[in-house]
Amino acid sequence: MLIRTEQPGDRPTVLSLVARAFAADGATEPVERRLLAELYDCDGFLPEFSLVAEDHGTVVGQVISTRGWIDGAPALGLGPIAVEPDRQRSGIGAALLAEMQRRAEGAGESVILLLGSTDYYPRFGYRPASEAGIKAPDPAWGAHFMALPLVELPPTGTFTYAGPFGRL
Repeated sequence: MLIRTEQPGDRPTVLSLVARAFAADGATEPVERRLLAELYDCDGFLPEFSLVAEDHGTVVGQVISTRGWIDGAPALGLGPIAVEPDRQRSGIGAALLAEMQRRAEGAGESVILLLGSTDYYPRFGYRPASEAGIKAPDPAWGAHFMALPLVELPPTGTFTYAGPFGRL
């Protein structure tokens, strides 16, 4: 499997993958697919943090991190992350998260934040963001709003995602 930077030509395939990964009975378009399409066109889009997992020439997973802010200090907001439904639980998501962390550290980023499962993300080093002094955009998120500090003292304060997240 190859983890690589997503190319503009991958987008139709990636958007379709995200729709399949987040499909719900009776849903016309998963919110994650619409969100990703909007993230591509926002000021917070960072092409180097839009990754795909490719297996024998087929895109089987994706993850994106966009520019967010902690009271004016730059940070990364991760999501969505998606894996083909028939390939989930096979390590693709873990590989995407590891490469995102590697790239973020290499670029000198201070922290990656996400809203997600408290059963899944802690195994990759994510902890409740409040433990790092970072407040969620919505306090109701509680422990599901998590941070992966990449430096000893990441910025503290309230996190703001890229614009499209605010329209969910």
